[in-house]
Amino acid sequence: MKLDGYRVLDLSLFLPGPHFTMMMADHGAEVISLEPPTGEPVREIGLKQNGQSVWFRNVFRGKKSINLNLKSNAGKQAFYKLCETVDVVVEAFRPGVVERLGIDFETIKKINPKIVYCSISAYGQTGPKRLNPAHDLSIQADSGALQINLGQDGKPAQPAMPVADMAGSLMAFSGVLMALLRCQQTGQGDYLDISMQDSLVAWYANVLGPPFAENRSPEPKDERSWGGAAMYNIYQTSDGEHLTLGGSEVKFAKNLLTALGREDLIALCSQPPGVAQLPVKTFFQATFATKTLSQWSEFLADIDVCWSPVRSLNDAVRDEHLAQRDMLLTDEQGNLHLGGPVKFKQEPAQPNFTLPAFSQDTQSLLIELGYSDTDIATMRSENAFI
Repeated sequence: MKLDGYRVLDLSLFLPGPHFTMMMADHGAEVISLEPPTGEPVREIGLKQNGQSVWFRNVFRGKKSINLNLKSNAGKQAFYKLCETVDVVVEAFRPGVVERLGIDFETIKKINPKIVYCSISAYGQTGPKRLNPAHDLSIQADSGALQINLGQDGKPAQPAMPVADMAGSLMAFSGVLMALLRCQQTGQGDYLDISMQDSLVAWYANVLGPPFAENRSPEPKDERSWGGAAMYNIYQTSDGEHLTLGGSEVKFAKNLLTALGREDLIALCSQPPGVAQLPVKTFFQATFATKTLSQWSEFLADIDVCWSPVRSLNDAVRDEHLAQRDMLLTDEQGNLHLGGPVKFKQEPAQPNFTLPAFSQDTQSLLIELGYSDTDIATMRSENAFI
C-alpha cells in the first residue's frame, strides 16, 4: 500500500488527528496511538455496537495503543527512544504544553532530524487567540460559519457536521504527506502548525464575495450559495418531505422550467441571486408543494437537472451507491464501518477493522526499543506507564 513502511506516533484525541492518522493506517502506515491514562475519550462517547463506540471504531481501526507517563523521567525517555523510530508525530495539545513536557518539535528534531511533526490546535501556535480553548462549534461561530448558515428564522442553527474538525484533519493529512515527500528528497523533516480555524476559513473561497468585494457580511437568504438562487434551494413537497435543486447553471433552469411549462421564467435564472429570482422561487415553492416527494422523484428522473431528495442520515449511509463504492463496510462481527474515500486503482486502501485494547502494545514496543523484562517491571512500578 502507499504508506507501507511509515510509522506514525499519534498523541491526539477525539476527531481531527485520529481521523487523519486512521486514513494513514488504512493505506498501510503503522499508527501508534499514545493514549492518556484514562484512555482515548471516544472509546466511551456515543452509541455502541457490539460493545464498541461507533465513533471510536471509525477513527481508531488498525492502530496500536500504548500509554506512557510523559511527566515521569522513564516514560519520557521511552518516548524519546520511540521517536527515533517514527516518521511522523501528531499532537493536539494546547500551545505550550509540549514545550513544558519536553516533547516539542525542537527537542524531537535533535533526536530524529527526519521527523515530520504535526501540531493541530484550535487557533494555531501563534496569534492573540492561540491559547483560547475551543472545539468545533466555537471555531465555526468565531469564523463566521454559523452566520453564513442562518436558518430560515434568521437565527444561527446548531451545526450537525464538525466541519472545522474535519477541515483541520484533511489539511493535516495533506500537509503531512507533502512533508514526507519532501523529506524523501532532502532528508529533512518539518514542523506543521495546523489551525482548525485556518483550515475552515481556507474553505471559504466561493463565499467571500461580499466580504472581499463589498466589505460586508452576506445576507444568506439573498446570496447564491444559501438561498438567493432559485435553482440552488430547498423546497417542501406535499407530503412534508423536501427536495433540493442544487445546480444554478442556466442550462439546468432551462431543462426544468421547460418541463414544467414555464419557459418565461428561464431568463430570470440568469439574474443575480436575491430579489430578481424571487418569482422563480415562488413558482417552485408552489409547484413542488403540489405533489409528493415520490411523485417528484419520478418526474425528475429523466430531466437533466441537479436535484436530490433530502434523505435521513440512516437512509443515506445505506444507499446502494455508497455500498457499491465500498463506503459502508461490514466486519466479521457485523459491525459497520466507513470505507476509505480515496480510491486508488493501484494499492487501494485496506482497512484493518481490529481495535486495540487500551495500552495493549506498550510492553511489546518497549521490548522492541531494547527494554528488558526487569526494566519494564521497574517502569511499571514507577508509574511510567499503565
